[in-house]
Amino acid sequence: MTETCKTASTDYVSISCALHSEYELAILRRQRLRLVWNDSSVIRDQLVQPLDLKTTNNEEFLICRTTDDTTQNIRLDRVQRMYPA
Repeated sequence: MTETCKTASTDYVSISCALHSEYELAILRRQRLRLVWNDSSVIRDQLVQPLDLKTTNNEEFLICRTTDDTTQNIRLDRVQRMYPA
């Protein structure tokens, strides 16, 4: 019996290469960022320390630490604004 794997359909919209590079540079420079993003219909505005980028199911995420020392995985296409802190 042969099983086929189906990937979940996603509404992810890729971000620009230039913006992706900005996240990579912030990680390398250990530069804190102020992010505004949509999280389950709630708008978040927080200072974060970017740690890494990851791709899961064709969706890109920023792994970061918040000021209360919580690790967050933020889907990149949900970020509305990014500022150096």
